[in-house]
Amino acid sequence: MTDATTDLATGPIITNDGRPLKAALAASLAVRRRRAFLLVAPLFLFILISFIIPIGQMLGKSIYNDGFSAHAPALAAWFDSHPAGSEIDESAYLALRDDLVAMKKDKTAGEAGTRINYDVSGTRSLFTAAARGAEKMEPPYKEAFLKLDKKWGDLNIWRAMRSASSPFTMDFYLAANDLKRDETGKIVSVGEGQAVYKKLMLRTLMLSLEITAICLLIGFPIAHLLATLPMRKAMLLMIFVLLPFWTSLLVRTTAWMVLLQQQGVLNDLMVWLGIIGDDGRVQMIYNQMGTIIAMTHILLPFTILPLYSVMKTIPPSYVRAARSLGATSWTAFRRVYLPQTLPGVGAGGLLVFILAMGYYITPALVGGADGQMISNLIAFHMQKSLNWSLAAALAAQLLLVVLIFFWIYDRLVGIDKMKLG
Repeated sequence: MTDATTDLATGPIITNDGRPLKAALAASLAVRRRRAFLLVAPLFLFILISFIIPIGQMLGKSIYNDGFSAHAPALAAWFDSHPAGSEIDESAYLALRDDLVAMKKDKTAGEAGTRINYDVSGTRSLFTAAARGAEKMEPPYKEAFLKLDKKWGDLNIWRAMRSASSPFTMDFYLAANDLKRDETGKIVSVGEGQAVYKKLMLRTLMLSLEITAICLLIGFPIAHLLATLPMRKAMLLMIFVLLPFWTSLLVRTTAWMVLLQQQGVLNDLMVWLGIIGDDGRVQMIYNQMGTIIAMTHILLPFTILPLYSVMKTIPPSYVRAARSLGATSWTAFRRVYLPQTLPGVGAGGLLVFILAMGYYITPALVGGADGQMISNLIAFHMQKSLNWSLAAALAAQLLLVVLIFFWIYDRLVGIDKMKLG
C-alpha cells in the first residue's frame, strides 16, 4: 500500500510521490481495469470475429440483397423517376435492354435473375435467355422483348424488379410470413397451397413447448432423487443421466429410428405382450411423435442438471419443519420445496426450449413431413435453394421468439436467479 502522510492543517492526504491519495487510488483502479480488460480482450475479440460479426452479417442479408440492384442501374433510375402504377413504356424496355447488355458483358444475368426468381419463379432462365440476345435487339424494344418471351409483359415481374431495384427490402420478411406483394404493390397473402412458413413456425413453437413440458415432468423427480440419495448411489445414477452426452447425437437419433419403426423393437414388444395386434402396429416414426420422443431423450439432461444443482442446495430440514408444524406432504412440497426449485425449473425449461426451437438433425431424421421444424426449412434455403436472405429472415424471426421467451423468464423469475449447473 502506498505510504501517505496527513497534514490536518493544510488539508488532504498526500502520498510519498506528491499526489493526493484520492488521485493515487483512482490511478491504481484505472490500471487494474486496464489489466482486466487486456485479460478478457482476446476472448472478446474471438467471440466478436467468430460469432457476433458472422451472425450480424447473416441477419443483415434479411433486409439487404443487391443481387439485382447492383447490376440494373438503368432500370433502378427508371423506377425512381416513375412511381408505382406507371405504364411500362418503351423507355422502361430500353433501360431493361441496356442493363441486360451490361449483364451479358459482366456475366451477371444469372445473379440478377436469381434475385427476381425469389419473388417470381422461373425468371432466372428468362434473364439469361434475354441477355444473350439483348445486344442484337432493335427498337421498338417493347415489341422485341414480347416477341422474345411474352413473360416480359407480366406486370408481376416488373413489380418484382421494382422491389429489387433497391438493395434494402422487407420482402423476405413478407415471404417468411406467407405474404407477398401483388402487381400494384399491395401486401396480400400467398395462395393456400403456398402458405408454409407460419404453419411451420407455429408447429416449431408448439413442439418446443411440449418437449419442454415433458422434460420438466420427467426430469423433476429424477433430479429430486439425485439430490436426496446418498452420494455413492447418486453418482451412479448421474452416470446414466450424463451417458447421452458421451454418445454421438447421430448415433442416438439412429437408435431411435430402429426402436420406433413399425417393425422395430417397441412395436415387437407391444405385440408380444398382447397390447396391440400384429396388424395394429403403431406408426411412431416419421411424424411428430418420433420427433417428440427422440428430442425429449436428447434434451432431458439439460433439464435434470439445472434442477439438480438447485435441489442439492435446499436443506431437507425445511420440509421436515413444515411437516412438524402440521403440513401434509403435498402442502410442504407445494409451499416450501417447490418455490425454492423455481430457478432450476426456469433455467432447465428455458434451456430446453431454446435448444428445441433450433434443433435440426433429429427432426430431419425422424420427423418426416409432419415432424419437420422451422430449422429444417432454414437449412433447406441455406443449402438447396441458396436463398440466404429468406433463410436469414426466418432465422431472425426464430431469434425474436427466443428473446421474447427469455424476456418473459426474466420478468417472472429473474435472469439473475438462473442456475445452469
